[in-house]
Amino acid sequence: MSPRFNILLATVLIGVTLIRMTVFTVDEREHAVKFRFGEIVKADYEPGLHFKIPFVNNITKYPNRILNYGESQEPFLTGEKKNLLVDYFITWRIADPAQYYRSARGDELFARQRLSAIIREGIKAEFSRRTVVEVVSAERSEIMAEMLVTAQQRAPELGLEVIDVRVMRIELSDEVSDSVYARMQQERARVAAQLRAEGSEDSERIRANADRQRTVILAEAYRDAEIMRGEGDARASEIYANAYNANPEFYAFYRSMQAYRESIGGDQDVLVLSPDSDFFKFLQEQTGAMP
Repeated sequence: MSPRFNILLATVLIGVTLIRMTVFTVDEREHAVKFRFGEIVKADYEPGLHFKIPFVNNITKYPNRILNYGESQEPFLTGEKKNLLVDYFITWRIADPAQYYRSARGDELFARQRLSAIIREGIKAEFSRRTVVEVVSAERSEIMAEMLVTAQQRAPELGLEVIDVRVMRIELSDEVSDSVYARMQQERARVAAQLRAEGSEDSERIRANADRQRTVILAEAYRDAEIMRGEGDARASEIYANAYNANPEFYAFYRSMQAYRESIGGDQDVLVLSPDSDFFKFLQEQTGAMP
């Protein structure tokens, strides 16, 4: 190769190198910050091709996408001075890369720690105003909404935008669990005692009502039986009277035969009667005729 060709090749290589050092691209998923000797010159680059001065400017890029960060088993005190263990996560993004660099030196770990401190402070403030029951049950959505507002108000000082804050899980510490379970047992025992008392009251009322109905039914049945017995006796008397009136002599004879059958014939039957008693008047008639 000739010296001229070598010089031309070296010139081309130097030119390509200078161009590569002068040109930089910004992706849609990135923020780019231009520095001049450590001082921020520009931080609002649009996606595309851009230029810089070699050796004078340098470019630092930060992610322009949604980031997640979570904490687990963080202890927080409620208004009752009970410890709760909370798992939460934060959804955030870099909104102002220049401020992000100034406040966190572009260190994502440091930014997450600062942001987590803000969220912990918000959770602590919200939990300290509520009881365990309020935190665990009905007011969790309200707590998260207030924490999100607080985080969104303070995040711009870090150059960040907080998109969402979510409490994933709230667990009771061992001490709180024991007290809560004991209180739940007492509450269940109270409800059980109340239910038993109400059941006993209903049982006594049902039993008393059944006894009253039984007494009424028996009294009505006895009344109806006595009425029917009286009607039967009256009917029998009427039949006897009609039969006697139809043939008094035969009726007297029939009744005497029944009396003989019931009183005479047993092995140890003894009758002490006068011989001329009316009881034997039909036996004294030899012809069987009625006197």
